[in-house]
Amino acid sequence: MQYTTLGNTGLLVSRLSLGTMTFGGGEGLYKVIGGVDQKGADELVKASIDGGINFFDTADVYSEGESETTLGQSFKNLKIARKDVVFATKVYSRVGPGRNDVGASRGHIMDAVEASLRRLQTDHIDLYQIHANDPVTPIEETLRALDTLVTQGKVRYIGVSNWQAWKIAKALGISEFKNLARFDTLQAYYSIAGRDLERELVPFLEAEKMGLLVWSPLAGGLLSGKFNRTNQKPENSRRSEFDFPIVDKERTWKILETMAPIAKAHHCSPARISLAWLLTKPVVTSVILGAKRLDQLQDNLAAGELKLSEDEITQLDEVSALPPEYPSWMIPFQNADRWGTAERPFGEHMLKSSANS
Repeated sequence: MQYTTLGNTGLLVSRLSLGTMTFGGGEGLYKVIGGVDQKGADELVKASIDGGINFFDTADVYSEGESETTLGQSFKNLKIARKDVVFATKVYSRVGPGRNDVGASRGHIMDAVEASLRRLQTDHIDLYQIHANDPVTPIEETLRALDTLVTQGKVRYIGVSNWQAWKIAKALGISEFKNLARFDTLQAYYSIAGRDLERELVPFLEAEKMGLLVWSPLAGGLLSGKFNRTNQKPENSRRSEFDFPIVDKERTWKILETMAPIAKAHHCSPARISLAWLLTKPVVTSVILGAKRLDQLQDNLAAGELKLSEDEITQLDEVSALPPEYPSWMIPFQNADRWGTAERPFGEHMLKSSANS
């Protein structure tokens, strides 16, 4: 297992982490996604620890809090020292019927953190993340609440999930100006089938030295090996019941077709290739694995040892590349001579198009 720092901090975390959305039961979405009982969770946590994982991610909304409860109990059952693991959990989603049982307000955050600490059976949360955009609460209110928790020692680092680049930038500016705790990480969707965050978020994270925690690295199971162009709704697959996250299916089939001989050459699943591809990206801090069964987890863990060749990475990069989008195609065109070369990417194409118009 490889380890890296959590963003621009000194905390070391494993480059593969265990996501626990599958722990517990619940209704609706979590009835489909969850279902792992305490015994199953203990097996998955033990296999993760044995595989070198020290980073575990959950949220207060997963299975109505059961995920946090189950994860906390697993560490008690397995007698794993608190100092040897990194807990990450999240706050925002609705956890009760009240008007204020949702959001990133100071009131909700202060209530939610106490509930998460009780369920996890710990006195501190290593990484506390705002789970979603709150269109109501001012950013400064959220940051001040999180800063209070850091000062109190209940939370050690803070992060966000599913935020736009401009909003994170605004939050970092407020933190610097007001001397408040700063977001260290973004948890976001990223997969070889969904590279949208490369347009704005990846350059931003690299510039600000923030960590990237990847959720749904297999695109909701679409890259697991069960799906292909001729079998788009296999039985016993969560993705067949819940078609999420959104991806370009035609591009995905092309990716899987390109990936097939690479997987065959490495004697492994497309899932393992997909995870290994993500681990080649320097911006990625940790890839969050989600599993219901031990064999799934063990297959995913093996991605940490798989080394793709430069040619294989190039093939996968090219088949999964995003279509050009303004202003990304204009920037290299205008700045090519800034690097001391007369070559201008897209330049010939654009000049010919202009001449023909």
